Amino acid sequence: MRQELEQAISAAIHELFDVQAEVELTRPDPQFGDYATNAALQLAKKLGKNPRELAQAIADNLNAHERIASSAVAGPGFINLTVSDTALLSLAAAQPAITRQGMSVVIETNNPNPFKAMHIGHAMNAIVADTIANLIEASGANTYRVSYHGDVGLHVGKSMYALLNYAAGDIKNILAVAEHERNSFMSKMYASGSRAYKEDEAAKAVINDLAEQSFVPKTALYSHIYETCKAWSFEQIDTTVARLGNKPTVYRFLESDADARGVAIVKKNTPKVFVQSDGAYVFEGSKYGSFDNVFVASNGRGLYGARDLGLMQLKNEQFHPEKSYIITGGEQAQYFKGVIAAAGLVDPEQKDQTVNIPTGLVKLTTGKMSSRDGDVIEIGWLFDEFKTAIQARGGDSDDATIAGALRYQFLKIRVGGDVIFDVNEAVSLTGNTGSYLQYAHARARSILAKSAAPSADHYMPSDELQPDERLLLRTIGEYSEAVDRAASELMPHYICTYLYELAQEFNRFYEKNRVLGDVREAQRLGLVALYADTLKAGLTILGIHAPEKM
Repeated sequence: MRQELEQAISAAIHELFDVQAEVELTRPDPQFGDYATNAALQLAKKLGKNPRELAQAIADNLNAHERIASSAVAGPGFINLTVSDTALLSLAAAQPAITRQGMSVVIETNNPNPFKAMHIGHAMNAIVADTIANLIEASGANTYRVSYHGDVGLHVGKSMYALLNYAAGDIKNILAVAEHERNSFMSKMYASGSRAYKEDEAAKAVINDLAEQSFVPKTALYSHIYETCKAWSFEQIDTTVARLGNKPTVYRFLESDADARGVAIVKKNTPKVFVQSDGAYVFEGSKYGSFDNVFVASNGRGLYGARDLGLMQLKNEQFHPEKSYIITGGEQAQYFKGVIAAAGLVDPEQKDQTVNIPTGLVKLTTGKMSSRDGDVIEIGWLFDEFKTAIQARGGDSDDATIAGALRYQFLKIRVGGDVIFDVNEAVSLTGNTGSYLQYAHARARSILAKSAAPSADHYMPSDELQPDERLLLRTIGEYSEAVDRAASELMPHYICTYLYELAQEFNRFYEKNRVLGDVREAQRLGLVALYADTLKAGLTILGIHAPEKM
């Protein structure tokens, strides 16, 4: 609709003034109309004419358009357009634009390392990535959700140090850990190893050796504990991301698979891309807005940069993507800027293929989020806190409801911004929360369920819309525009803002206008159905369950 009207205005300008003009419509306050443009003001500069006179000529021309009920000139030369009721209905039925039709896209929707517990920061990155994947899918791309995990390196050495001490030579001591305790157990083991690495030089030397053994184990006990705890970790990761409402991944990549490939890529592209320094292979990222970074250590072992290059190669072989997205904490933005620059130099076809989307920090009003010593706020604890808060307000506290409240708190903030939230506020039914929107959907379905009339799936106005009906239908019609903007910029918060405003508009309508038992019940039930369907569609893109009742 917007594009159609913009083209109509451009055509009118060409017909009237023999000038080619690009027109952009905006959404004014409802009292001024449905769309507005300053095209006459821009045209006046080119033609040297009075903008109001130009605007009036354009407005008069547009009054003949079938989609436009009226056009009026305001201020120094703005044109306000009010579309017809049938046009508003068409807008309400409009689907988001398919701008990525046929594109192949890979996106990492979770990447926590095994041998550690998942914490709230992992939850945010997983939720944001999954929702961005939903947006990419909604715009028509073939979207492949994958995960990437560090199964080798220093963090493994730290955990294995504590795990081997705990085992005391017998794998049975590890296997005896109850399933429901494994996540916390792994967190404690990593924290213990981290402290030892920091405080004890002898332990540090042992841990460095154990880290190296994550590539090539020296004992059967090491291998058994490593494989057992890695399997526990992946079970926990898969269960947790599903509990958060994420769609499943189609492929799991590991650093151990990417390592050798990355080392080979670096060595092959030295000195063209990388330089040697004291036996190490370095990318001079400072020349590309990043920082100088060692990709391969002097002992020949690949580091993070080399492994990421290997991962890119693995992704290309598996999926041949046109775009590959990685969502990480903001502290990694500079690092990825260098890796992506290196990838483009290694293979010009990979230039701009990989995109890093950095997120902000997560902070709770109850205190510190986490630390590198393994002292973290686990996701299970967070679910328990949400459950308690929801039950305190008398609500149902199943995982879908909890996940909806949690997801929305991350998604309503522009990606890259810090998220600071209070658990009790997050589950409130009065405010900009996921719980409020879930309740709003359930409330609308309840209204429809109470009607004795046939279900009104398709709203068709039988006569002129009343003002409040028109306001609600107008807001419903803005859905596809909100999704288009969110999908274009990969910013889910636009949908959150829209859904909250939509729910508020419905509340205003429902407070002033009777639905059941009114002479316009059929029309208004149709509006309620459209509203509920739109709310559900938006929540679905956000990965939030839209309950039929609460």
